[in-house]
Amino acid sequence: MGNVTLSIGGRNFTLASADGEEAHVARLGRLIDEKAAASGAAGQTETRMLLFAALMMADELHELRRRVAEPAAPAPAGIPPVLAERLGRIASRVENLASLLESDAPSD
Repeated sequence: MGNVTLSIGGRNFTLASADGEEAHVARLGRLIDEKAAASGAAGQTETRMLLFAALMMADELHELRRRVAEPAAPAPAGIPPVLAERLGRIASRVENLASLLESDAPSD
């Protein structure tokens, strides 16, 4: 197992990852950092910052699923199905992480 340190919203998080998956986990961390920055949650608690990032990713996933479910809707241009599936798994993991963090955090 390798360790990866992710910088999200100016905070560092170190976590274990499977050998060979470090670069992938780092890319996912950068994606979450981008979403956290775009959410305007800077200066919020870690829980809120990650929750906002997770909500943005969940919204994107919801939109992708809605488009796929529409029979007449064309598939999003340039997004391979395997990538959409991976994004779905990532969003689920982020949502689970946000839930865990929120349940461990003191109330605001």
